[in-house]
Amino acid sequence: MSEELLQQLAVCVERGKVNQASPYPPDMKGQDGADELTRKALDQGVSPNDVLEKALIIGMGNIGKKFSANQVFVPDVLMAAKAMTAAMGHLKPFLDSGQVKTRGTFVIGTVQGDLHDIGKNLVCMVMEGGGWKVVYLGVDVSPEKFLAAVQANPGAAVGLSALLTTTMVNMEKTVKLIKGEVPGTKVVVGGAPLTQEFATKIGADAYSPDPQGALDYLNINVAA
Repeated sequence: MSEELLQQLAVCVERGKVNQASPYPPDMKGQDGADELTRKALDQGVSPNDVLEKALIIGMGNIGKKFSANQVFVPDVLMAAKAMTAAMGHLKPFLDSGQVKTRGTFVIGTVQGDLHDIGKNLVCMVMEGGGWKVVYLGVDVSPEKFLAAVQANPGAAVGLSALLTTTMVNMEKTVKLIKGEVPGTKVVVGGAPLTQEFATKIGADAYSPDPQGALDYLNINVAA
């Protein structure tokens, strides 16, 4: 019974079904959503870890892969993230107490001089849905602020975003400072003007054009 419940929950996250009252998606109107199903699973004794690993991560992973393949679009990912957030509300006490183990910590921000954040917000949602603790630094973040966050979260990976060619130089400065002070820190970069060639040139560990690629890289190379 619990396996069936977790499968339903994964579908709710993937489809963006937040709760019973939500009219979206139309074909699931009136059905329980991620909110109710998570509560029900926990009440039936399903472990918080199983809820995260066997439902939420799977649902967000499915929508992330579809987004990478251009089968769904930004609004679909945002709705999935809303459903995931509703479910995570029930898991938060277990996360805070350490009963639910995260896969690692991911520090993310837009580099100094750049104020764009839509793409980065999507990455945050997909990473959280993938079981990572996200430390969100915002936009226009100095290299020193990135470094301080890495030092405050030992073992954290870093995500740097830039959407302006003029700020890409600050991405290079940030990578050099982090790698110089905390060697071994994995740095993933992304943003419209970036390429794999640029990422290699500035010493970043990985480049991804979409959130799922960043998650896949970190799960293989960093996750606990």
